[in-house]
Amino acid sequence: MLIPFSMKNCFQLLCNLKVPAAGFKDTVKSGLILQSVSNDVYQNLAVEDWIHDHMNLEAKPVLFFWRNSPSVVIGRHQNPWQECNLNLMREEGVKLARRRSGGGTVYHDMGNINLTFFTTKKKYDRMENLKLVVKALKAVQPQLDVRATKRFDLLLDGQFKISGTASKIGKAAAYHHCTLLCSTDGTFLSSLLKSPYQGIRSTATASTPALVKNLMEKDPTLTCEAVINAIATEYATSHQIDNHIHLINPTDETLFPGINSIAKELQTWEWIYGKTPKFSVNTSFSVLYEHSHLEVKVFIDIKNGRIEICNIEAPDHWLPLEIRDKLNSGFIGSKFCPIETTMLTSILHRTCPEDDELHSKWNMLCEKIKGIM
Repeated sequence: MLIPFSMKNCFQLLCNLKVPAAGFKDTVKSGLILQSVSNDVYQNLAVEDWIHDHMNLEAKPVLFFWRNSPSVVIGRHQNPWQECNLNLMREEGVKLARRRSGGGTVYHDMGNINLTFFTTKKKYDRMENLKLVVKALKAVQPQLDVRATKRFDLLLDGQFKISGTASKIGKAAAYHHCTLLCSTDGTFLSSLLKSPYQGIRSTATASTPALVKNLMEKDPTLTCEAVINAIATEYATSHQIDNHIHLINPTDETLFPGINSIAKELQTWEWIYGKTPKFSVNTSFSVLYEHSHLEVKVFIDIKNGRIEICNIEAPDHWLPLEIRDKLNSGFIGSKFCPIETTMLTSILHRTCPEDDELHSKWNMLCEKIKGIM
């Protein structure tokens, strides 16, 4: 049963003293089942942060359901250039987010359910949560062959991954979140989670590729709505709480004081790209010159998302050393992103305003370099 979560409800959240207590007059007497009314990945990730940091979860576990418009979400210690097709994401308007938990990269759309299980650190148990999900799915379709693995994934028919897991464990609280594929666009998922970038060397956590399948491909009755209701029912039974899904608005500062600043931080370039572990790109490409192809080599070191070392090597007769040095020094300190490379091209143009041939070569080089960003 869905009910709006408002100040008039008796199911008020319990806050720790480190958060303003405005609007929180009552306490949660048992667990809660929440569902976001937002499809914004940053707002929903902010709810996770807020509950983890500010709710007293002692004997009051929380299950949070959320779904997002098309987004790619990378783990805390991952490299987005290594994990996904950023150029395609920009073209298609797909958001990129970095979550606080570890683990691999996942694709979200409205055909995927995200579940977050909040408990105290002491009661954190991923396998128990996954067993609960399996039990709920089999309550809807008893013949379903779904099982949890030692990697804390859920497999359908022993081979298709329908759920991946990640978690965050704090000093007192912990959460385990997982995806659940019901009717996700599988073609889009495959295209977006395939990096086209070559020559990346990184110590970042790498995702493990897997065959995936939607639950609705197995049984059309396993819609997102049916699965959410089944899991909520099983969770309520297991934790002996009321079977009510409370709808929440992640932008409501009366319920979640300070949450919009959390969501804003999660959208910053410094968080999404700047938190990438140090990496390097060592690649090459060809350029056409007088009916023949010349090789240009590029070596770039990136730290905190910014270019630390840049070395572009090209034949002297095509691009003089002095000009290459200008390019190399111009890139130092800039963000490893297409927008700043475009700005750099404009600045370089102004240094030699009358040289059209040079402009053409700069444009060609910068377009090639933008292609690896």
